[in-house]
Amino acid sequence: MDKLKMHSLNKVNENIKKIGTQFPNCITERLNQQGEVEYAIDFDILKQELSSVIVTGRDERYQFTWPDKKESILLANAPIAKTLRPCREESVDFDDTQNLYIEGDNLEVLKLLQETYLGKVKMIYIDPPYNTGHDFVYEDDFAQNTSEYLENSGQFDDEGNRLVKNLDTNGRFHTDWLNMIYPRLKLARDLLTDDGVIFISIDDNEHENLKKICDEIFGAQNFAACIPWQSRLSIQNDTDFSINHEYVLVYAKNRRFENRRLKKNNETIWYQKNSFVFRPLPLDKSKFDNPDNDARGPWKADPFDAPNVRPNLTYPIINPNTGEQHLPPAGRHWRISPEKFSSALADGRIIFGKLGTGRPQMKSFYDEKKDFGSIDNSWFSGEKIGTSTTATKELQMLFKKIPFDTPKPISFLTKLMILGFLEDNDIILDFFSGSASTAHAMMQLNAEDGGNRKFIMVQLPEPTDEKSEAYKAGYKNICEIGKERIRRAGNKIAKENPQAKFDKGFRVLKCDSTNMKEVYYNPAEYNADLLDVLIDNIKADRTPEDLLFQVMLDLGVLLSSDIKQTTIAGKTVFNVADSFLMACFDTDINEEIITVIAKQKPYYFVMRDSSMANDSVATNFQQIFNTYSPETKKKVL
Repeated sequence: MDKLKMHSLNKVNENIKKIGTQFPNCITERLNQQGEVEYAIDFDILKQELSSVIVTGRDERYQFTWPDKKESILLANAPIAKTLRPCREESVDFDDTQNLYIEGDNLEVLKLLQETYLGKVKMIYIDPPYNTGHDFVYEDDFAQNTSEYLENSGQFDDEGNRLVKNLDTNGRFHTDWLNMIYPRLKLARDLLTDDGVIFISIDDNEHENLKKICDEIFGAQNFAACIPWQSRLSIQNDTDFSINHEYVLVYAKNRRFENRRLKKNNETIWYQKNSFVFRPLPLDKSKFDNPDNDARGPWKADPFDAPNVRPNLTYPIINPNTGEQHLPPAGRHWRISPEKFSSALADGRIIFGKLGTGRPQMKSFYDEKKDFGSIDNSWFSGEKIGTSTTATKELQMLFKKIPFDTPKPISFLTKLMILGFLEDNDIILDFFSGSASTAHAMMQLNAEDGGNRKFIMVQLPEPTDEKSEAYKAGYKNICEIGKERIRRAGNKIAKENPQAKFDKGFRVLKCDSTNMKEVYYNPAEYNADLLDVLIDNIKADRTPEDLLFQVMLDLGVLLSSDIKQTTIAGKTVFNVADSFLMACFDTDINEEIITVIAKQKPYYFVMRDSSMANDSVATNFQQIFNTYSPETKKKVL
């Protein structure tokens, strides 16, 4: 049986494999620091393969860099020996929900999700710290090598702090923020589906730098929009300018450029698989009217001219009511050819202003357009989308005293979900979840349209200030606020929409050190005498369910999967996703138990290395599976 690795994906090894598929002659072998043979890239040969385009030495080139950028890239790629431990007592509907609330450093959590959620997240929204000179940033450790990083379970500074205040007097003011955000976005991109999209809230302090980072990570060609949001309606008089806006940077995983509105039988097709396009907004029927009682129903007058000059679409049009001749305005052309114009005129689709004496216009009928909607503009007004004050009032409706300073309004987040084409069964991820506004908005949207979208919220359990209202109300960290908001919001939505069926639950998972003792990862470092003491390579305080979730991470099984717990001959057996994974971590497993499990034909079966009752069971184990389920992949801890 194969042994599970029980740590996060090694991005360096994955990148080496990708290069090897394109340039197999560049793969070589070397001895690593432990004296073991491993694959590596021969950069001299790779340079030869890319000799016509490679940039070397100090040649000038366009680039965006800062101190520690290389270390930031290495940090994103380094694996970690961590796990996510389930916490039933803080969850809601643990066994039935498909939503996740994960407590922990989002960099570590993003690494742990790489294998399981690779290419599965349709939309990411984050509202990271804005680097105002007062906010905290994550103090990641660039000084460790990979082996040290694997052993590190806390990443606290010398004073035990996981977060440090990034003062604007600090010479690394921008550097520290960039080092924080870069590896997280790098990992986040890989989680997006091919037609996925990310929305990032930001203000002026790091807007420019964030866009450059996103251009590098997502590709400048995948930049979709920079949306100014009017976050405040009132005017502040204590500064040179009243800053009433924030931004939302929008990037697609793979943005479609050509034929974004494909034509087929005179209809507009908006969707193309594996390529991101914005969802059209519903048409506003109030803008359509029918003053002439047209049998085709309400219509509105659209301009008949379009940008640029096209000689074949530049021709005189005579107003039949006045005899006046009209040509397209300077630098523009008519929308259709002379022949099609004659047909449209005969069909009553051309008008000449309200009084019939103006320039040509084309009727646009509501019934013909309603299924395809209209595109949105790149300005979010506070009156339509809500403001920071709106968000505060929404939070106040759930809590008597406001426990969080910077929530986002539900209408703002719902708008992004609609634009992001977040459809039924899609996953949204927010790894700076704060007060969990994103989860609230998603549940609200599901209740309104009957959708089954799922959320993954990630938040560091950052302590609340002892002087804050949150702390006084009993919330010792931000995660406690977020979880309580989801509970209260779910109940409120259910009360206001008694007929609605939506998932208001969530599984709480907490990032922690690996379940495995160090001997599991480095057995060569322990002598034979110590091995007698360390026969069990699993930490004493870990439960079978702890082990199950680390196995799910390792095998790429969704953490929201259905889990059934049964008893076979007195032993606890887990059945995940209808026998996709079966696992038993009890001791003294006999042939009867192995036989019952094998007959259910699981895709994976996992047990502890020392679980078999005796040598006879170990001898017959493979034969039992060969008889009943030869295709099952068998793994051990």
